[in-house]
Amino acid sequence: MVNFSQMTHHLHSPITWLSILLLTGLSWYYMLFDMTMVMSPHWHLYELTMVFVMWAVMMAGMMMPSATPMILLFAKINRTRLQRSAEFVSSNLFILGYLLVWSLYSLVITLMQWQLHELALMTPMMKSSNDIASGILLILIGIYQISPLKQQCLNYCRSPLNFLMTQWQEGKLGAVKMGLKHGLYCVGCCWLLMALLLVVGVMHIGWILALSILVLLEKVVNWPKTINLGICLTCIGSGIYFLVG
Repeated sequence: MVNFSQMTHHLHSPITWLSILLLTGLSWYYMLFDMTMVMSPHWHLYELTMVFVMWAVMMAGMMMPSATPMILLFAKINRTRLQRSAEFVSSNLFILGYLLVWSLYSLVITLMQWQLHELALMTPMMKSSNDIASGILLILIGIYQISPLKQQCLNYCRSPLNFLMTQWQEGKLGAVKMGLKHGLYCVGCCWLLMALLLVVGVMHIGWILALSILVLLEKVVNWPKTINLGICLTCIGSGIYFLVG
């Protein structure tokens, strides 16, 4: 007789894929078809809430593809452990922890955008209206791109097996904690890159797609340092152009 744990084990791989595809698909549907708003001169609770939701959904859609190798390996290890009578834990708990971190990031950048808006440094269409602020942010993005902290975080993101072998925690709470920790490393890789949207337009779907592809490639492809240096110099050069142009 097949017990519930065995049934869950056999169904877990399709469920994991379904969770990833559903979250990513719904997020991109929102970004493509529902993400339209023009901000009033002063934000209230409603505007803050809507912008937070927008950022949270964007982060889910942009980050889930790059987290997929880690999530699938987590699910595979769990299936293997179940064969040795270890506790089986749903990968959805790992995903929950991961998205909680990006939701916190979304809250922080929403508050940052609110302050920029109040200082009249953002247009009603959520794009920087100040060349100096844009230039400084672009230069910071370029510098951080080659910083030791980013490279350390990127190494964890590029090595799912190493992360899971060294950071494994038992049980449901352990799965959430691992998702949180992986999310922190992921934020460490990408937090300034995501802030680039404040310069080019928070709702600019072309830039959202470009950044999503860049983040995905950055995490799954161990590309030459010259590419990373090229991104760095492009951002710094663009920042200088904004400052002196």
